[in-house]
Amino acid sequence: MRIGIDLGGSKIEVIALDDSGVERYRQRIATPQQDYAATLNAIKTLVDNAQTHTAQQGSIGIGIPGAISPATSLVKNANSTWLIGQPLKTDLENRLNCAVRIENDANCFVVSEATDGAARNARIVFGVIIGTGTGGGISINKQVLTGCNAIAGEWGHNPLPWQDTVDTQQIKMQQKCYCGKADCIETFLSGPGFEKHYQRLSNAKHRLAVTEIIKKAEQGEPQAMSCIELYEKRLAKALAHVINIIDPDVIVLGGGMSNIQRLYKNVPLHWNEFIFSDTVATQLLPPLHGDSSGVRGAAWLWPKNQPNM
Repeated sequence: MRIGIDLGGSKIEVIALDDSGVERYRQRIATPQQDYAATLNAIKTLVDNAQTHTAQQGSIGIGIPGAISPATSLVKNANSTWLIGQPLKTDLENRLNCAVRIENDANCFVVSEATDGAARNARIVFGVIIGTGTGGGISINKQVLTGCNAIAGEWGHNPLPWQDTVDTQQIKMQQKCYCGKADCIETFLSGPGFEKHYQRLSNAKHRLAVTEIIKKAEQGEPQAMSCIELYEKRLAKALAHVINIIDPDVIVLGGGMSNIQRLYKNVPLHWNEFIFSDTVATQLLPPLHGDSSGVRGAAWLWPKNQPNM
């Protein structure tokens, strides 16, 4: 049995899968905010619950919104900032009394979709999580590419490419990204970035949720329509940059923004302008497993017949 944990900024989810990928248990709880010790205890409780419910021990894989530094073995680059600088892997192995595997949550997402999801027949897959942040992961032949610095796929912390006048004007008004830069792709394409842009366009006193803005766009409100159309072009430019580098067969979108169905039609209409090729065969697809993909991918971090010793 495989146990996967998706440690998110707002929720922690556990799943237990048998060897054929059939779900045997699932539970989701709120993430203890700004409390590292409580986060460790919550993960242990979820693992204990899964093993009690299934009456089986399982290998344990964990997806986090950051990475384990190869230099220090501590968490880095996490937008759940209370994890940064913590020996998460060591602390969890001590609490759980077994080995664990930890990967970036976008890496877990792409492993899931490349293993038995929307990109299961593809060789090179780029998995995107666009939610509270903007992450990415690369799978080649169903194996995640981590990189020597544990940052492979981190497209969200590069500058938005091919900036036009509207982009540069917005940069002047942007709050800095948590990484310290001001024009990161994440600040344009994350859910909060999208909401802030609409708030500026509409001069609203309060930020609306993404779902409300999309509803307004569907009703023909000019500011909402302008906001989503600009978002689509920016997403196309940012993904074209990725396609020019790794040339994936499939790009799978995940996270809250992936629920906007018009993206799958409109973004590929824009990206041809920026891709260095006379033809573009890359597919842009929604996730087969929806918001469960990350937790499933965490479970798949352990290959078959490999014990968590």
